[in-house]
Amino acid sequence: MIAGHEFSPPRVMKRDKKSGGWWQRAIVLVDMNAFFASIEQLKNPEWRGRPVAITNGRVGTTIITCSYEARAYGVRTGMRLRVAREHCPELIQAPSRPEIYARISSRIMRSLEEITPEVEVFSVDEAFLDITSVQRLHGSPVEIARRVKRQVLAASGIPCSVGLSGDKTTAKYAAKLNKPDGFTVIPPWVAKERLEEVPVTELCGINRGVGDFLAAHGVTRCGQMGRLPVSVLAARFGNLGRRIWLMCQGEDPEPIITRVSPPKTIGHGKVVPPGTTDRQTIETFLHHMSEKVAARLRRHRMEGHRLFIGVRSDQRWIGTKQRLERPTDDGQVLFYWCRHFLDRQWRGEPLHQVQVTALSLAPVGMQQSLFDLSGTRRMALNSVQDQINGRYGEFAIAPATLLKRSQMPNVIAPSWKPEGVRETVL
Repeated sequence: MIAGHEFSPPRVMKRDKKSGGWWQRAIVLVDMNAFFASIEQLKNPEWRGRPVAITNGRVGTTIITCSYEARAYGVRTGMRLRVAREHCPELIQAPSRPEIYARISSRIMRSLEEITPEVEVFSVDEAFLDITSVQRLHGSPVEIARRVKRQVLAASGIPCSVGLSGDKTTAKYAAKLNKPDGFTVIPPWVAKERLEEVPVTELCGINRGVGDFLAAHGVTRCGQMGRLPVSVLAARFGNLGRRIWLMCQGEDPEPIITRVSPPKTIGHGKVVPPGTTDRQTIETFLHHMSEKVAARLRRHRMEGHRLFIGVRSDQRWIGTKQRLERPTDDGQVLFYWCRHFLDRQWRGEPLHQVQVTALSLAPVGMQQSLFDLSGTRRMALNSVQDQINGRYGEFAIAPATLLKRSQMPNVIAPSWKPEGVRETVL
């Protein structure tokens, strides 16, 4: 079983011209091309065709992503801006605007649901579509995939790359073959042959650790996988190993996952100036994260029963998990425990990052005291604060100590989804 689904490879229908080219299973992967940079070029027409790099704020020193024009000069994600300018002196730096990117992504994802309800938001700039059941409605898989490209362009104003095949892994591999603005079809009946010479680590989900394990067993390319007994992978990786064995042969059984599980945690972290030892600065960052966590808890009417607080030094993470006396969505309570943590566990070593995460979440109001008048006043104060910030922007009203908070822009959560609790810019 994989995630509650029977583990069996999909049955593939041979091509039948009389049936209009319908497939037994048809999966599309939409991959936006240099998504953030493409949006900035759309919003700034004078930047089109020019090298653009996105950094986390105007003072950001590391490239989050860059346009294909910049990539042609050797500029890459994760590269320091100073080094990137050595490669490309004409590079345009654009500060990240995650709220805009998330809003456009939501528009794209909603437009895809007009084609099929079976849409899996894989990341802010990628989505899988199972179009098997809509072939009779919209036409052949190739026709539907072309419609997907048109739909994305109409919804966002920017092109995308599309991969079409009979399973998720092959569709994702296909999508990256002809970027940008690509359209690649690998029919399911030729997927195994097309993947034969592809290095196994080129496939999504096969990281370096798995790749090293496979190489030790004589498998470096997908075509060699059939010679390795599936039991070897199953013994090492369980059901994931069985899936990997099929992925390399163009038969990934993983279904489209449309259900978004509720979060088990809500947290925020921030990089602090390298080597920070000033207690007041560290407290400001922890207070900032505490208020952000609390605001998200209240927005989704949840409370945390436990709390993780952590700071990262040169050598290690220093952290603790704290069971709260009563569940809370109040930033002042979270910050109280942050200061308590610093008193008990921080020894003054230089720090680089802080993290505050609410754990063991539950709907608000599950455990309240009838006589907690101070808590009632805090709830009313927080409610007014949330209303003001919702109208005028995050931290339009905030504790005075946060006037010195980090001005680095927010980032899009790795588990971002276009609605609900996970529609989050951190």
